[in-house]
Amino acid sequence: MPQSLVKNYLHITFSTKNRHPFIDEHIKDELFSYLGGICKNLECNPIRVGGYLDHIHILCLLSRKIALMKLIEEVKIHSSKWIKTKGQKYQKFYWQNGYGGFSIHESQVEFVKSYILSQEEHHKKSSFKDEYRSFLKEYDIDFDERYVWD
Repeated sequence: MPQSLVKNYLHITFSTKNRHPFIDEHIKDELFSYLGGICKNLECNPIRVGGYLDHIHILCLLSRKIALMKLIEEVKIHSSKWIKTKGQKYQKFYWQNGYGGFSIHESQVEFVKSYILSQEEHHKKSSFKDEYRSFLKEYDIDFDERYVWD
C-alpha cells in the first residue's frame, strides 16, 4: 500500500503535580489554547481542550507521524515552561509524571467534547482521582493505586 492513512481519536488526561489547583480563571482559557496549539503544531488536530483546576483533558486526532508518548512529552514540556512565565503564582507549576490516553470511536466524539466542556460542573460532584479511576475501569486497565498518583 503506497499511502498511510490513519484516524485515531484520543482522549488524553493528566493532572498537575499533586493535583495542585493551578488552572484558575486567570490562566485556563489561555492554557487550553496553548495546549491546542502544541497539538496542532505536531499535526495532532485538537478537537477540544479543557479541564478543571488540577487537570487537563485533550481530545485530538493523533498524527500518523508521532507516538502518543512523544505528543504527551512535548505538550507537558512546552506548556510547563510557558505557564511559568505567566506570573509568580505559577513558578512552582509542574505536571504529574503520568497520563491517561484512551482511544475513542468516532461515534463518541460529540459525547467526549461535551464531557470536556462540562468539567467544572462534573467536578462539583467528583474529584479528578475518582474520574481517572472510572476511566481506568471503563477501559479495563489494570493499575496499582500506589503508582498512579504523584
